[in-house]
Amino acid sequence: MEILIKKLDLTNFIDSFSSLFSRAKPIYLEGDSTVHYNYIKELWQVDFNPPPSVENLNENFFLLKKHGVLKVYEIYEFIKIVRYFNYLKRLKFEGKIKEWLDKISIPDNILEIDRYFDKDGNLINSINIDLENVTKNLEKSRENIKSQLHRVLNSQKLQPYLIDRQVHLINDEETILLRGGFNHVLKGTIIDRSSSGFFYVLPENIMELKNQKAELYALKEKIIFAICKEISSTFLKNILFLQFINKEFDRFDHYQARLFFAKSKDLEFILPKRDSKIVLSSFCHPAISNPIPINIDFSKSILLITGVNAGGKTMLLKSILSAVFLAKHLIPFKCFKEKTHIGTFKEINAILDDPQNVKNDISTFAGRMLEFSRLFSKKDFLVGVDEIELGTDSDEAASLFKVMLEHLVLKNAKVVITTHHKRLASLMASYEYVELLAALYDEKNQKPTYTFLQGTIGKSYAFETALRYYIPINIVHEAKAVYGEDKDRLNDLIERSSTLERELIQKRVFLDSEIEKASKLTEQLKEQRDNFTTEINQYKEKLNIEYQKAINEAKSAVKALDVKDIHRALNSANSIISNIEQTKKPIEVIKDFEVGDKIRYRKSTKGEIIQIKGKNCVILTEDGIKLTVNMNELKYFGNAPMVKVTSKTTIPRPQNANVKLDLHGLRGDEAIEKLDKFISDALLAGFDEILVFHGIGTGKLAYRVKEYLKEHPKVVEFFDAPPNMGGMGAKIVKL
Repeated sequence: MEILIKKLDLTNFIDSFSSLFSRAKPIYLEGDSTVHYNYIKELWQVDFNPPPSVENLNENFFLLKKHGVLKVYEIYEFIKIVRYFNYLKRLKFEGKIKEWLDKISIPDNILEIDRYFDKDGNLINSINIDLENVTKNLEKSRENIKSQLHRVLNSQKLQPYLIDRQVHLINDEETILLRGGFNHVLKGTIIDRSSSGFFYVLPENIMELKNQKAELYALKEKIIFAICKEISSTFLKNILFLQFINKEFDRFDHYQARLFFAKSKDLEFILPKRDSKIVLSSFCHPAISNPIPINIDFSKSILLITGVNAGGKTMLLKSILSAVFLAKHLIPFKCFKEKTHIGTFKEINAILDDPQNVKNDISTFAGRMLEFSRLFSKKDFLVGVDEIELGTDSDEAASLFKVMLEHLVLKNAKVVITTHHKRLASLMASYEYVELLAALYDEKNQKPTYTFLQGTIGKSYAFETALRYYIPINIVHEAKAVYGEDKDRLNDLIERSSTLERELIQKRVFLDSEIEKASKLTEQLKEQRDNFTTEINQYKEKLNIEYQKAINEAKSAVKALDVKDIHRALNSANSIISNIEQTKKPIEVIKDFEVGDKIRYRKSTKGEIIQIKGKNCVILTEDGIKLTVNMNELKYFGNAPMVKVTSKTTIPRPQNANVKLDLHGLRGDEAIEKLDKFISDALLAGFDEILVFHGIGTGKLAYRVKEYLKEHPKVVEFFDAPPNMGGMGAKIVKL
């Protein structure tokens, strides 16, 4: 893995990620990637502190199994893990994370050991009475030594021999610096001499106190050893739990490192899909500062990259392999997540370097063959090959690699290739499973663009690159002459093809934009039509209510016994009917439009009438879009002469009318309902002949269709379709 990381220029990126681990470990995550991905997503929603730095505990487990005794600091490494999980269990996690943490039940005797340590990992003296006493005695011993040194330094007899009044720590001993002859006034041991010839002396009475202190230290170590032995025994009894929580800690460590890495650098997680498709959107290789984002659809089996020298072909290859590698190990990277898709591969191989090795007596081409030979024993892998024909005759290599690539495809291999040799590209170009990609060159500015064009072969621009890197121009011209006009003409054709392809893409982008505008306008028109239909239905409902009210008044009048009451009820009914009639009075619309009129369509679209077709007309909007619309939907910009017409409801022509209907597999009632709507749409669309497929089967559906067509008032005649159109299983219907 380290070799692959180095080949893909990911070393610094992976090192930066690995630095977030609480302890060193491999970057791969064992288990189901989908499960890990979902855990990381849940963790993203909760704020928590990263785990503390923890040592690797493998040797400690080995020592415990051998009934060994752990040291205090080794025990505390276990306690740090226990404390961190206790901290996590107190947070408000939900979902799978909560279920996971709830399953980690820490034994009481382990929790008791946790209380033995302070926050810095030191044993608390109060856990053992002997430890507490010896600690107090040590403190007193230190105070006694300090006090005795102070007395010695202040002794009047010693003053003539003192060099300074400091206590010097020499070889872990507290000493004072004296001149020669001090032995008449002070008994002690000379520990060392200064560069000036003075003596570092340890006073005899201080030595006795230090011996007492050493004895106390030995006693304390003995007590601590007994405590560690007891703890180690408890750990051994709970070793399965400790191994479990140690493993779970590493698992959580993987999650938190990935999460904090993504947050700190604004990166995205891509979960590999269960296919071999690779689509990169705005991918940026982490080794490049200010990179041009990569957008590429690598859905086929082979991606063959050609084009200009130093145009980014190798980096594109590394980027594709890097994205797959990072996604495979759930390491976040920079991309547009919604449009990025990466498949699953058992293995990733990179054949990028020159394998020539003098020690092994292997040539460049032989080394390449050796690397390729290892691929034929594998399946479902991704491989990138830089300069595939490196090291031998290009024509021979092209034929050889063509056949080898065909066999690799049969093993479900996905291959990314870079090459400057057009023969291999031309041999592979006709295959459906091969995608061509060309690195582009800016001829105007005489430099690569570091962008790519799919579906074409790129020119190498070897001569232009030579000039760019200061090869004398006369040498380049001579080389062109040697190269030959016919081959140069072929390069021109390749470049012309690339230019036409780029122009086609630009036009397609423009058309897509226009189609999007038209789609939005269509959606707006549909919404307006739906609103209009709703208003009509509401108006009809209101009229029905008013008419019913008038009828009820009339009925009341008939039932009235008194003539005055009868007249009063009839007058009320007539008044309601009169109000209804007033709502149906003619509405004013604009006079007939003419070509050249400036109009407004709906509320926001302005334009000019350029053609009139009956009740419809063609308008040219300010955005340059031509629309065919009904003239009733148009208004002048300003005031216009008005004419009176009565309001009426028109039925819009169906947008998706068709001349064929397939009723296979439908129940009788469902089929008749669909047939009825289909005939109505066909009539509105102006069709006079349609084709209905009902199949033969048991004959029940065919019978229901026949009976319905016999009764339909708009069906002129119907008969079985000819054999090439369905025969007895279909009907041609004339309307």
